[in-house]
Amino acid sequence: MFFFSIFSSFVNCSDNTNLQNCTRTLPLSMVSDLNNPELINVQTPGGFALLNGGNKGIVLFNKNGTEFVAFDRLCPANDCNLPMTFENRMLKCTCDKSAYSVDFGGAPQTNGFECPAIEYNVIKNGSSIRISNF
Repeated sequence: MFFFSIFSSFVNCSDNTNLQNCTRTLPLSMVSDLNNPELINVQTPGGFALLNGGNKGIVLFNKNGTEFVAFDRLCPANDCNLPMTFENRMLKCTCDKSAYSVDFGGAPQTNGFECPAIEYNVIKNGSSIRISNF
């Protein structure tokens, strides 16, 4: 009975049927060097750079000096022609006033929104940064 209740709790917590309608992106793979002047601000903790690529551009953020995250600037509800803005560790969609935290995997921080911001994988190797979604 104990194992059954654990299993059923796990299945119930892993339900993501509401996320099936969330916007996805096309395959992306880009490599850049942190010494590139375009990325100079992202070298320090809390720094970021806005890059071309993805659907509406990409924000690359240095979380703590060693951990980097990258998000597409497309509003997750796909209801805006403008790219999301980035300020105070939050991506913000100007059309519907939704906000998404880069510290919590792009999770929506505004009530009524379920889809997270599109996050890309970031791998740092020396001064090289690779951003991809595979």
